[in-house]
Amino acid sequence: MSKLILASASPRRLELLAQIGIVPDQVVPADIDETPKADESPRRLALRLAEEKARAVAKDNGGAFVLAADTVVACGRRALGKAQDIDEARKFLSLLSGRRHRVYGGICLIGADGVERSRVIETQVKFRTLGADDLKRYLSHDEWQGKAGAYAIQGFAATFVKSISGSYSNVVGLSLCDVDGMLRGLGYHQQKD
Repeated sequence: MSKLILASASPRRLELLAQIGIVPDQVVPADIDETPKADESPRRLALRLAEEKARAVAKDNGGAFVLAADTVVACGRRALGKAQDIDEARKFLSLLSGRRHRVYGGICLIGADGVERSRVIETQVKFRTLGADDLKRYLSHDEWQGKAGAYAIQGFAATFVKSISGSYSNVVGLSLCDVDGMLRGLGYHQQKD
């Protein structure tokens, strides 16, 4: 039975996989440059980063299934990465205030036989208008840190969401419907203890 490696340092992705009964045999975060390329669309960025992460980990782990993902929050053609500080987080949230934005989830799975499958899942999220008090209250917590677009939909930022169209788990960090289908499609079955 081939092992499954999660090429991600995200605790949310581990929690999401556990929801559907999948526990990776190993977690090996990929060390890649995540800088967007000139004129790279947010959709393409999410896909490229997921593929590069999977390939970086797979090259040293032949015979294993390698699952990698990346999440990009986009306001128009602008990708909002992980805010570097509280001022940038405020700027990102102000930009998303009262608007619809897209969350792109890039997923790449490399099978034990080296076959690679990848896709991008798009979810639309609409925020209510955020006032100064909303921003102050949200930013007083650390939830924004390390999150694409400076928010975690599964946390306090859920109070900002007016509507969502598409996969909720994609916004959290991994579209479970798609991952499950991809794993089954490449012949992965979780070994029972």
